Parts: sequence; structure tokens; C-alpha cells
Amino acid sequence: MRLLFVHQNFPGQYVHLARHYAADKANELVAIADSANKRSNLIRTIRYSLPGKSAQRASDMAGTFVDHMARAEVVAVEAEKLRQNGFDPDVILGHFGWGETLFLKDVWPRAKLLVYAEFFYGNGDADTNFDPEFPADALRARMRNRGRNGSLALALVSADRAMAPTQWQRRQFPSELQQKIEVVHDGIDTDNVRPDPSARVTLKRQGVVLRAGDEVVTFVNRNLEPYRGYHIFMRALPKILAERPNARAIIIGGDGVSYGQSPPQGREWRNVFLREEQHLIDFSRIHFVGTVPYDVYRQVLQVSPAHVYLTYPFVLSWSMLEAMAAGCLVIGSDTAPVREMIQNQENGLLVDFFNPDALAGQVIDALSHPVRYHRLREAARRTIVEGYDLKRICLPRQTRLVDRLARE
Repeated sequence: MRLLFVHQNFPGQYVHLARHYAADKANELVAIADSANKRSNLIRTIRYSLPGKSAQRASDMAGTFVDHMARAEVVAVEAEKLRQNGFDPDVILGHFGWGETLFLKDVWPRAKLLVYAEFFYGNGDADTNFDPEFPADALRARMRNRGRNGSLALALVSADRAMAPTQWQRRQFPSELQQKIEVVHDGIDTDNVRPDPSARVTLKRQGVVLRAGDEVVTFVNRNLEPYRGYHIFMRALPKILAERPNARAIIIGGDGVSYGQSPPQGREWRNVFLREEQHLIDFSRIHFVGTVPYDVYRQVLQVSPAHVYLTYPFVLSWSMLEAMAAGCLVIGSDTAPVREMIQNQENGLLVDFFNPDALAGQVIDALSHPVRYHRLREAARRTIVEGYDLKRICLPRQTRLVDRLARE
């Protein structure tokens, strides 16, 4: 089989699929990725470079659409070079979120195009104007969403099939497009991410060693920002640390912006909300570790009896499912994407996103009575093993879809 993977940050969501098909030497695999992507190559990778910024636009409403078209064009140029050199894929797998897949069916009309449909920007129960602390002009936000969705809708219309990782994410798409989308999660390697009573984490800078069973509160985001509830977590921390004098917080995440508004000029969200609470916090028990290697991240989850995951109604993070697989008690926001995975008092705890006192109370109770919540932690892992296991459930579903498309 010949497969083409298209993802500006390859391998991204395709890491497991690429490894699976690369293991069979009879397959020919190629990837197209942004030249800014410095990740190691799983397979042969063609890298494209974007032109300079577009000329001044008539309206910022068109900004994302113009950017996506520019990226689609340079990807199509690289694809045409591949075609002229004899590469004719059976299936193209591409993330539609940056416009890269828009012209690929024009290069290879007979190839099957399977896109990763991660999110369609809504105007109702999703992220737009969810948080009153960071308001946006309602009309302009709706118009911006519609403009942003323009290239996403085009990409989905041109695709043969699509995959979305959760039911809620699929429901964000217009009903007439949902019929193309199959819900298949990327998968969690539950053989690797599992409870470990002997787990330990060494925080070298602070000279601290933490072990499974210690009072450790964890919080993980790609970047520490309001979209993932960092501001709410920081406002809950003083009460948690005051009530539990042996508790420590480990916070994993960078200082960039993945989603939503940028912080005030010259600052990072991490410091904005740290400074807000600085007079109430014991800094010796808060450990900002930045971004860490995967094995360290996994061990942090394994020592944590209480993992906080907060999010606007938006794309659900892998980290929450991995925390559940590691046997953490997840205290999550009572928002739609989280509710798809967590049922309150059954396999985790849900709190009002905007209520740091309620969040603090649940974390304090979890640290005070770990035995009481053992049942929920076991149920959390069972949820992931039985519904989202990589090797036994999700990867087989993905490969069946790819193989079926290749035969059509």
C-alpha cells in the first residue's frame, strides 16, 4: 500500500498509524510537513516552506482563510513533484486544520482522502465567549468563526472520509457534514501508561523526590493558558496548600499560546496568574517543570493521586485520558468534552469550571481520603482500557478504515 501523511507537525496524531504501516516493508510511506517541524522522521518526509506574510488583507475575517490557502498551495506544489516522480498514493491521511489537504485531490483525483477532523468552530455551546473574563465582540467572533470554518468545510467536502476523536467534537460539525465523519480516538497506550505503586519523580532543581502515595496535585497542558483553565487552577491552589500542608503541585506546560487570546504584551499567562496569587502561595511547594520528556510526564501522573484537568468546551486533551489510564483521580471541569469521558462520582469528579473554591474542596477531599476514591481511580483506568486502548481498540479501528478506503 502507498500512503501519504500530511501534517504540518508530523507525526502529530498519526504517530501510531505511521509506525504501524512502516513496520510492513511492503508499504511505501511518505509524509509532507512544515520545514519548521524539527521532529525526527518516522518515514521519508518532504518539508515545505511557507512564503512570507501575505499583503495587507481587506479584513481580518479573511486572515485564517488566506493563510490556509497559502499553505494548501505550497503543499500542492510538493505533492505534484511527488506525483511526477511516480508516487501515487492509495490513501492520503491529512489533518485538515491548516489547509494542507485542500488541493490534494486535484493532484491525485483517484486517491482516497481521509482527513483528521479535529474541530469546527461553533457559535453555540463551544469555546467562543465561554469565559466572561476574556470577552470578545459577539458579532465579530461569530463572523471570525465562519471565516475560519470556510477552509475547514471545503476540506471536509473534498475528503472521502474523516475521523474525529470524540463524539462531542463530531457534533460540532454541521449535520450535513457529520455523515462523513467516523469517531475513532487516537488511542492511549494503556500497557505503557498504567498505575505504578513504585513510581517516583525527582525534581532535581528543588532537591525533592516524590513517590506514589505522596500528596501530589498535577496539572498538565501543552501551554499554561486560560483555555485550559490555568487561571482557575492557580486560584484554587492557595486553599489546597493551606489545608494540606504536605501537598505539592507539579505543573507541566510551556509559556506559549496554543489557543485563545495572548497575554498582556511582554508577559506569559503563567506569570500573570502566579503574580495574582503570589501573596497567598507557598512557592516552595509549587513546581513548574515546563515541558518534560514523555517518560518523566508519565511518572508524574503515576505519583499523582489528584490530577486537575480543566478546559473550555474545546478539543479534549490526550493528557486527561492518560491521567485516567495511569490511575489518577481526575478532577475535571463540568464541560461537554470532559463529560463524554467522566461521569461524576463514577470514574472521576466534575466541578464547575468557574468555581476555584469547589475545585479546591474536591482536591482537598481527594488528598485527605485517598482510600475513599480508590474505586473511582480503578474505574477511570477501566474506562480507558475498555474504550480507548491503543493496541486493542483504537489502532485496529483506524487501520480498518484506512484499509477499507484503499480497497474501494
